[in-house]
Amino acid sequence: MTIRWGIAGTGLMAEMFLADFAHVPDAEVTVVGSRTTERAAQFAATHGIARGCTYADLVDADVDVVYLATPHPHHRDLALAAIASGKPVLVEKAFTATLAGAREVVDAAREAGVFCMEAMWTRLQPAVLRAKELVASGELGGLLMVQADLGAFRTYDPTHRLFDPELGGGSVLDLGVYPISLAQHFLGTPDRVSAVGTHFPNGTDASAVVTMAYDDGRAASVMCSLTSETPGRAVVAGTRGSVEIAPRFHHPTRIVVQRNGEEPVEHHLPTLGRGYALEIAHVGECLAAGLTESPVMSLDDTLGVQWVMEEALAQLGISPREGRVFR
Repeated sequence: MTIRWGIAGTGLMAEMFLADFAHVPDAEVTVVGSRTTERAAQFAATHGIARGCTYADLVDADVDVVYLATPHPHHRDLALAAIASGKPVLVEKAFTATLAGAREVVDAAREAGVFCMEAMWTRLQPAVLRAKELVASGELGGLLMVQADLGAFRTYDPTHRLFDPELGGGSVLDLGVYPISLAQHFLGTPDRVSAVGTHFPNGTDASAVVTMAYDDGRAASVMCSLTSETPGRAVVAGTRGSVEIAPRFHHPTRIVVQRNGEEPVEHHLPTLGRGYALEIAHVGECLAAGLTESPVMSLDDTLGVQWVMEEALAQLGISPREGRVFR
């Protein structure tokens, strides 16, 4: 059975995601939505998609699942509309602009019994799955800490989505979600969060260091930045050794296992396509199994990550807002 996808959004993220359908034979994109029919139709024609339409028509379209590739503050409205139409949704990260918005979407999906998942593709990469298996097997002993960084230099442009507070701009929601989600994946949701950072001239967060602390002494230190290129390295450490998810960790192809007193061992674990193909296939598997949540990226995990980001942003003096898509 071929899973028919609709895509909301016509930007770079939609293009990159769309390209990986070439690696998933039982999935295809049949419709794309945008604010205007003209923009959607142009994108559809460029990429060989059968139909372009408005967002309102997309959520009612004859598809099996809708992927949301719009700016963060638009996810809540689009997800709620799709869920109300009985459509499963894959929601790009950050899941929403606010914790309250995330809770609205999660509550709606659970009440309706409709599949909903955050598009944290990193968790489905073979390298991360192998690291998770090592931890679960006890080979690294009791977990102690996670360290991760993700920085990408971008020239400041207050009109661009990355820097516009009305579009969820800033380093935490755009990049910080990756290392925060990785730490949550291995350690769970923390008990306390502390954050320091810098700002762009318009007040949007330019960089941040976030500490996630747990009452049992475990901790994570994660860093994100739109002002500096960083290696994109992640290390998960335990009492018997550590595993490095090699740069850049959010789409890795290898891990390095360092057991106490032994030489490091490198494992090469290539992905499929750019990595989004594994996410597309995973959603198809979940739908075929009748699941309403992913066992890899649960909605509780999404809410935990969203809570950490909101706590960090509040300490940086930033209060994101959800945007309106349907007037």
